[in-house]
Amino acid sequence: MGENNDSRKKAERFFKERGIKYQFIDMKEKGMSKGEFTSVAQANGGLEKMINWDGKNKDILALIKYIADEDKLEKILENPQVIKTPVVRNGKQSTLGYQPAVWKGWN
Repeated sequence: MGENNDSRKKAERFFKERGIKYQFIDMKEKGMSKGEFTSVAQANGGLEKMINWDGKNKDILALIKYIADEDKLEKILENPQVIKTPVVRNGKQSTLGYQPAVWKGWN
């Protein structure tokens, strides 16, 4: 089981234990829209921070790293498995990965 999956399960447990409603969306199946991705990227330090550089898809990750900047977004959206998860959203706020310290401060 990969780091992303472990983080997702810990995040689900965090919300369940606190009785916080959440919606799980499988990124591998659904992916993200360009607008949603851009919004989350802006809230989390940019496009490069959205990528799980330690992921299994080394060929895709290498391609994303070295292709022209204007082509990166499209390649990431075509390969949502490279996006760091869980992506947790609360209105305009969002986080990448398991970040309970941040979530505790959300209303």
